[in-house]
Amino acid sequence: MEQPHTHASHPKISARLKRADGHLRSVIEMIDQGRPCVELAQQLQAVESAIRNAKQALIHDHLDHCLGDETSGAVAELKAITRYL
Repeated sequence: MEQPHTHASHPKISARLKRADGHLRSVIEMIDQGRPCVELAQQLQAVESAIRNAKQALIHDHLDHCLGDETSGAVAELKAITRYL
């Protein structure tokens, strides 16, 4: 069995995702309550942004810690372009 792969940033990323999960549950309740579509879209955008930010943090952290010692130009270019995820 593989050992867990964890980084120091994982607890913060997990906390971000838990907040996004709570926010999404709130949006579901808003839908069930019949709230206006504009409000729903705004809140869904916030959830989507929170998840995207968590994903970016995870990928950037992985690159920094798992590929950080690599000095090749290709790795540097990969790290640079992932900033646009």
